[in-house]
Amino acid sequence: MQTESIALVMSEHIEKTIDIEKILQSKMGKKARFVPAFAVRWLKRIVHEDEVNAFLWESRNLTGTEWLKACVRYLDMTLHIEGRENLPDKDDGKLYTFVSNHPLGGEDGVALGAIIGEHYDGRFRYLVNDLLLNLPGLRPVSIGINKTGRQSRDFPRMVEAGFQSDNHMLMFPAGLNSRKKNGVIHDLPWKKTFISKSVEYHRDVVPIYFSGRNSERFYRIANWQKKLHLKVNIAMLFLVDEMYRNVHKTFTIKIGKPIPWQTFDKSRTPVQWAQWVEDKVYEL
Repeated sequence: MQTESIALVMSEHIEKTIDIEKILQSKMGKKARFVPAFAVRWLKRIVHEDEVNAFLWESRNLTGTEWLKACVRYLDMTLHIEGRENLPDKDDGKLYTFVSNHPLGGEDGVALGAIIGEHYDGRFRYLVNDLLLNLPGLRPVSIGINKTGRQSRDFPRMVEAGFQSDNHMLMFPAGLNSRKKNGVIHDLPWKKTFISKSVEYHRDVVPIYFSGRNSERFYRIANWQKKLHLKVNIAMLFLVDEMYRNVHKTFTIKIGKPIPWQTFDKSRTPVQWAQWVEDKVYEL
């Protein structure tokens, strides 16, 4: 269903899944009451609260892979996949770590989840920002991570649980989506977690490149945020709006050959191996 028609089904009967006021309260506690009303209205507009809630209501009976596929249709994404034959056989008895660059922050996660989920009959998990657990359809395939809040001490434990499970892992090792520096759009340095855990649990790593970009506005905000050394991720607030700006677009996905976990030996540090895999992704 197109985004325009989704918006038309809004009515008083739609359950409000995404409620900015409640999210502010859960994140800020009593301080939330000091947020000006105009700021709350702006937040609701920038995260497309009404449109998102309408889609969530329309897709309320779907979860996991089927919900992700519905998202792809809703966003009218055209996906050109190169190297699909490099996806390991689902019945080979092995578990894999899929890693990708993160150019967009929304569509890339949705599309890759739909592809990996369909190929492996839903047997995969994301590591995602815990805010995304507000999306009921995404929750069954997600491991919520909050590295800056009170749950930050649980990060290692939750990652461990993901790798100990019988699910393939889909990760964006940069953590945040791509930034623009000196005119070039590129991921932030990849974290080493996927290397160390893939070696520990004998999981081969499948590199994936996802094409795409956000608006110049987004990159300006992200760079401004960095220059001011702001701890709050202001740029993240705009990711839903960026997603709606990318509706009806075509994206190319390139899947590389699996890299055996034994590749990541002591000749380099895990950080160096992470950089090596990142370079391989951008060479696809």
